[in-house]
Amino acid sequence: MSDRNLDPHQARQRPPTTYEDLLGDAIERAYGAGIHDLPGLVQSLNDSGLSSPDGSPWTEANYRAAMAALAA
Repeated sequence: MSDRNLDPHQARQRPPTTYEDLLGDAIERAYGAGIHDLPGLVQSLNDSGLSSPDGSPWTEANYRAAMAALAA
């Protein structure tokens, strides 16, 4: 049996950037606070002070675009 299937980062091509770490932390805090809907998540990101990748406030559209870009 291969240990490869047990590595949670097996698909990672590179270490996350500082921004990606901060974004992940902000998303985890939102989920931890019981926020599970996109409008609430977007509001929580805006309330956190972490702007979208282009520096603008988060919207549902740019959140979807940012997640798609990170998944690519």
